[in-house]
Amino acid sequence: MNSHVIDAIKNRRSIREYTDAPVPRDQLYAIIEAGSWAPSGLNNQPWRFVTITDGTIKEHLAKLTQYSHIIMAAPALIAVYLDTALMYDTVKDIQSAGACIQNMLLAAEAIDLAGVWLGQILKNMGQVNAVLGLPDTYDLMAILAFGYPEHHNQSSTRKSIEEFLIKEL
Repeated sequence: MNSHVIDAIKNRRSIREYTDAPVPRDQLYAIIEAGSWAPSGLNNQPWRFVTITDGTIKEHLAKLTQYSHIIMAAPALIAVYLDTALMYDTVKDIQSAGACIQNMLLAAEAIDLAGVWLGQILKNMGQVNAVLGLPDTYDLMAILAFGYPEHHNQSSTRKSIEEFLIKEL
């Protein structure tokens, strides 16, 4: 099977080192738009986003995660939220946030940016909301770090399909 989509899925890597070049706003918007095309139950599209390029805000966020070096190195961050007022099923909505995030990471790859999904910061989601000036009606799903890659030397392997497959009926 040869496809640009399959190739992007297999070749995308979590990149944590970036050049100092800023990420243009239109590229951040393109990433967000790709995320917004993820499937959601009842097409409720519960995602909401905060773009972050301000150094002071990044410093405050960096204090809330063990991955502070990534937060500080990335020229741009996007915080991905679920608007709880729009949610109708917690599991489905959280799954749709995962699909949204994957779309965003693949979109970054498609426009020659690099990104990484930061989840460890979720343990401090209330503090993140305070830093970003958001009410608790927004549930943080991830912070994504983006920039122009310093390199593309990551590699990865996957287990065989047989190791994942429980049964065939």
